[in-house]
Amino acid sequence: MQDEGGATSDGAQVDGGVDGDFMDDYDETTSVDDGTLPIERYLDRELSWLRFNQRVLELAEDPTTPLLERVNFLAIFATNLDEFFMVRVAGLKRRIVTGLAVPTNTGRAPGDVLADINRLALELQHRHVRCLHELVKPELDDENIHIESWADLNDDDRERVDEIFSTKIFPVLMPLAVDPAHPFPYISGLSLNLSVRVRNPKTEKVEFARLKVPTVLPRFVQLPDDGSGRVRFLTIEDLISNHLDELFPGMEVLEHHEFRLTRNEDVEIEEDEAENLIQALERELLRRRFGPPIRLEITDDMDDVTLGLLVRELGITENEVYRLPAPLDLGGLFQIAKLDRPHLKYPKHVPVTALQLQPAEPNAKPDVFSAIAAGDILVHHPYESFATSVQAFLEQAAADPNVLAIKQTLYRTSGDSPIVEALIDAAEAGKAVLALVEIKARFDEQNNIEWARKLEKAGVHVVYGLVGLKTHCKLALVVRQEKNGALRYYSHVGTGNYNPKTSRLYEDLGLFTADDQVGKDLTRLFNELSGYAIEKKYKRMLVAPRYLRRGLLKLIATETKNAKAGLPAGIRIKVNSLVDEAIIDALYRASQAGVPVDIVVRGICALVPGEEGLSENIRVRSVLGRYLEHSRIFAFHHGGDPQVYIGSADMMHRNLDRRVEALIRLTDPAHLEQIDQLFAATLSDRTASWHLTPDGEWQRVASRSDGRPLADLQDTMMTRISSRRRAVTAR
Repeated sequence: MQDEGGATSDGAQVDGGVDGDFMDDYDETTSVDDGTLPIERYLDRELSWLRFNQRVLELAEDPTTPLLERVNFLAIFATNLDEFFMVRVAGLKRRIVTGLAVPTNTGRAPGDVLADINRLALELQHRHVRCLHELVKPELDDENIHIESWADLNDDDRERVDEIFSTKIFPVLMPLAVDPAHPFPYISGLSLNLSVRVRNPKTEKVEFARLKVPTVLPRFVQLPDDGSGRVRFLTIEDLISNHLDELFPGMEVLEHHEFRLTRNEDVEIEEDEAENLIQALERELLRRRFGPPIRLEITDDMDDVTLGLLVRELGITENEVYRLPAPLDLGGLFQIAKLDRPHLKYPKHVPVTALQLQPAEPNAKPDVFSAIAAGDILVHHPYESFATSVQAFLEQAAADPNVLAIKQTLYRTSGDSPIVEALIDAAEAGKAVLALVEIKARFDEQNNIEWARKLEKAGVHVVYGLVGLKTHCKLALVVRQEKNGALRYYSHVGTGNYNPKTSRLYEDLGLFTADDQVGKDLTRLFNELSGYAIEKKYKRMLVAPRYLRRGLLKLIATETKNAKAGLPAGIRIKVNSLVDEAIIDALYRASQAGVPVDIVVRGICALVPGEEGLSENIRVRSVLGRYLEHSRIFAFHHGGDPQVYIGSADMMHRNLDRRVEALIRLTDPAHLEQIDQLFAATLSDRTASWHLTPDGEWQRVASRSDGRPLADLQDTMMTRISSRRRAVTAR
């Protein structure tokens, strides 16, 4: 594959990337439907997301998944669903309440979709609870890990638990009465609560009280060792419920039930009108706590009187009530999943250092800049170490006296981030440091505000990107003065965040390069993000919102044209979500022209595969496992001159139209071969995956016809990368 001068199928010479000149001859109207595609050609995005969470649940139901990993997947399912309601369902309800009759991506009314969501979500939540009680809990019992109920405890246990309650829990509790002198209290989002009805024996009057379960205490209280060797837990609400007489002395406790409220926690800021973005965001975060209710979860034994009071006081409808078996809030199972039982978890995997970044001598210190100068380096996390690649790159840049400037985007990072510390060290050493901190990263807003202020205090130039756009691209640029006095660019473009913690859990790709053209591309992009430049040309990159959609549509159109001409063609895409209608329609047209299209999607997919006359040449697969599949890859046959891009963008409106995203084109033949092998392994009939059917259902294919399990993709990648390293080391 050539850097420049690659021939297109029609013989025209174009630059190696999709730059402004390349785009000038592309008529974007070719992506507009001319009426030949069927009207009902998309799957509903919200229901598709619920099907994704169903796949997470299926991992918890799978007896071949290690036991504590099954517990972990149960917790992930619960917290995923919480966020779905806080953002996606909240958005639908907001459109209904405000009277905006904007149809969903399938053309259906939001109210109709909402009814389907409520039905499917409730069905999945019941399945979720059954998985815990009928499948996972018995196996935990067999491993001497017990989630007990109060009825399971003997007198000695209860005596010890009484002491735990009186010394560690009782002082923290705050029962709130509801009467003419005490209005109904504010119920915070996702808090676990007890509704309590008590009767005054003197007046016979029945009163209502609300008791919030403190979030500062463990969700599961570990019981004292009874000498059996068992590890035993009791849910904190069960413990509290059986000590209500101590909270309401002199009163007769009639009823108590659990409930949990979900609120709209999406954040909206009018950036054009905000004089100070951080202050505006902080005000909005405060308002988030008081967002309107969107879901009420109650235990299935709640009486009608209590439910009626909650519905009335919270202003919620019966359709927004979810009756579920106790316990509620199964996100708390993360606590159980963290137990130190290695044999009940996935075997530990230690990331290896990428071959090009290993020092020449065993005890030598690696020189990241020399390695990058020798050639592009493609790293694959978490199989290859983030710490010895991305983190080492920035730490060496901070310490190197020849480095003059560092520019970086930060979307999400960890609370004790060595990346941020490296930027601070660089600024304190007198280097010019620019950090573009995206303070609007959903649910990380407060964390990012704190980091932005810390960086500013250290002398880092902190900017917040472009008005109206989130900066989601993953970019780092180092400007270094070489021995000959010339300045050289060292760049990193990734698919994942600069977060050392999630880098051990997320599957991502990152490219290091000293290519001068990439350095110039990033310099122009950073200038656009921090100043007033309006850049029109990028040589090896596709950048949203201006050129990314157009560039991808052009590449898809080229494959379509080649297939119609009887030439080889092919498209392979790996993303987290595929929703954008223009991209989907272009893929439909490619399929109709005979282009084989393979799509690997972790989450939402609105494209209908395998539909005769529309998408019979499109296959859609999904892979879930111990790591979160997070990399985005776009690969095109391109007349034998493969065009392969990696980067930060999913195929959603927000990524293509309302975010700054960046894809970089891979040029090294070895990297192209590596991506080809990744797709081959992912799409192989010997690899376990889920297959999307034309009706929107996902079929799990995890075993052969003889019952033997299919290969796990992530295990395959771990083995392949470790073997490659051993082979090179042995030489």
